[in-house]
Amino acid sequence: QDKQEEDALAVPVAWEALEDAFENNAPEVHSYLHFDTGEVIRIVDGVADPSMHTRIMNDARYLRIDPVSSREQYRWMERFIATVEDEELRRRLNIAIDGKGAFRRFKDALMSHPVDRERWFAFRSERLRSCMESWLTAHGIHSVERPTWHVPTAQEVQPVAGEEPAPPQGNPVPRPAVSDIQRKRLHELVDGLVSQDMDLAQTYLELLRDRRRASSPLVKAGSDASVAAAAKSVDSD
Repeated sequence: QDKQEEDALAVPVAWEALEDAFENNAPEVHSYLHFDTGEVIRIVDGVADPSMHTRIMNDARYLRIDPVSSREQYRWMERFIATVEDEELRRRLNIAIDGKGAFRRFKDALMSHPVDRERWFAFRSERLRSCMESWLTAHGIHSVERPTWHVPTAQEVQPVAGEEPAPPQGNPVPRPAVSDIQRKRLHELVDGLVSQDMDLAQTYLELLRDRRRASSPLVKAGSDASVAAAAKSVDSD
């Protein structure tokens, strides 16, 4: 086993994103793991550029993720129901998973039972984690710890007496990683969406990301334009 880990490809896997990809088995959604960054990219038919999808499929740095089938996730619900102690809730859950729309009705039935609802999230996460680890092993991937941003303390940024403060660097300071609480809240919100809504949510989040990336030069350009306009006004006076 140690020899296998030595030969395996070390990837800083983004577990939360990989878990979402394993859970989402909608036919129009295609997810890929990037070997270098460990991030997961999601391509949605009808939303993403088809040429971009083709490039990713042909890029050796990406590995297509095989999500857990609906049949297997249905078995998880059946096994969880068997662990529910509340007889009435157990009866309602068995009724909920009968027929089309079983996953939605199952989640709705748990909404008014927060303890069992949290147990279900933990139950499902354990099984997803097991599937992910088996999948990574099958593809010769060894998960390594992801790099974290270090936020300097006040003492660390305090200039030494007699020294000139260091000039600001050209690169922006990286944003802190999203907290576990925020990730959990976002996961719960996404968990309540249907497939079509998830596509819209992803598109909106990508829009916010692109706007943030473009905001810095735009703000600078706007500032330069304001300065130029002010100078012109002074000259005219």
